[in-house]
Amino acid sequence: MRAPLYWTLVVASGAAALFAFAPYRLFWLMPLLLAVPLALSAREGAHPFLTGYLWGLAAYTACFNWIYHSLHTVAGLPSLPAAAATLLLPAYLALFPATAIALSRRLARGRLLLAHLVLFPALWTLAEWLRSWFLTGFPWGAVGYSQITESPLAGYAAVGGIHAVTFLVALSAGVLAQLPVSNMRGRFAMAALVAAVWGGGAALSGVSWTQPVGKPTRVALAQGNIPQSLKWNPDIQQLTLERYFRMIATARADLLILPETAIPLFLDDLPSGVITMIQREAHAKKMAVAAGIPRRTDDGQGYLNAVVAFSDERLPYYAKDHLVPFGEFIPLPSLIGWIYRYMNMPLSGFSRGGSAQAPLALAGQQVAFNVCYEDSFGEELIGPARDATLLANVSNLAWFGDSVAMDQHLQLSQARSLETGRPMLRSTNTGMTALIEADGTVKALAAPNTTQVLNVTVTGRSGLTPYMRTGNLPVLLLCALLLVAGSLWARRTR
Repeated sequence: MRAPLYWTLVVASGAAALFAFAPYRLFWLMPLLLAVPLALSAREGAHPFLTGYLWGLAAYTACFNWIYHSLHTVAGLPSLPAAAATLLLPAYLALFPATAIALSRRLARGRLLLAHLVLFPALWTLAEWLRSWFLTGFPWGAVGYSQITESPLAGYAAVGGIHAVTFLVALSAGVLAQLPVSNMRGRFAMAALVAAVWGGGAALSGVSWTQPVGKPTRVALAQGNIPQSLKWNPDIQQLTLERYFRMIATARADLLILPETAIPLFLDDLPSGVITMIQREAHAKKMAVAAGIPRRTDDGQGYLNAVVAFSDERLPYYAKDHLVPFGEFIPLPSLIGWIYRYMNMPLSGFSRGGSAQAPLALAGQQVAFNVCYEDSFGEELIGPARDATLLANVSNLAWFGDSVAMDQHLQLSQARSLETGRPMLRSTNTGMTALIEADGTVKALAAPNTTQVLNVTVTGRSGLTPYMRTGNLPVLLLCALLLVAGSLWARRTR
């Protein structure tokens, strides 16, 4: 194969990965696309690391192109620096697929079956897990999410989490890469393996791991639709407060949730009487109200991205713990702090809320809140979910405009519901405001970029899924075992 065609196939298959995720959800595409760099890198004279790197660079650039909108259109960074900064994240993330493909080739010592069916699935999964926590982590875009919830493989999320789904996607890609170089008997064996894996997922999808608890709760999910360019404008703050107060005044629910930083003022800077008005309205309707609002830390030295229960006189709150680097905190401020002089990015120095925060008691439910992309980290939600009957995510994706970021984020929340067997309530500024059931299905969805209150009825759930009992440990041990055993076998049979 000529070099131009080779590299065109690599880049094109990577860029097409966008269509495997929401909103397109062509889940069957991902194993096919992932098989392309794996099969091409097996050719004589190929460059496995560069092949994997270019595939990853194309895939992550296509999937996360919305970063440019946040940096240029919203934050005001000039176009050329914004474009360069947009490529930084894909350029970093591409190192992980490049390493997985290159190592699977090197450790297999020329044995394609070993590389494709043993080493590659293990290494790819370990690479995805590593990037989910290294340097604070960025798990968004892991190939397992492409299977949520339309694919039979989604059934494994409750058993082994999203990394188990990722492992099986990589295994399926390995089978596809191996088929052209296998004999007929080998092809039948691999077809049987794939059928068993995908059929097992379909069977698991019908299992209910948790149980309904308590009576149904009426919930109102607010979607304020405040443009990010106006959100922190002092001249607009009064209009914002009035919009959300009208939602509180007209709501007919047991629980009302307002999105992340819905109230664009610090809690102790609210005009006199606002908290009293909200509490009076809530008490008159016997309605719990939780709203996103920044609040200062108890020592006054920092500030938190919080969700406050206004209907409770004590004003209990949940504060975001897993912060977004460069967005909510500035790593190495002495080195890169100067960049923020060229951007309109208020509140870019939040403090962490702490990892052991209990669910909030609201309307007879125990609600475990998470803020924005915190629901990317499945294992971090296990602890709060154990004591919760409902999960709730409050977000503000106005930073990314009318892009696929909203749909991709919805898919992350669906994975968390599957892993924990808990419904997820989503209240967002611009979308996707939704109710996700415990099986990951979207039961109700507000139209994005509209101002409305989504009214739903939800029943809490209790009990533990297998994933909540074991976390990522089983799939990580399996990958480590395959990696060690495969490497030793390749060395002994060289």
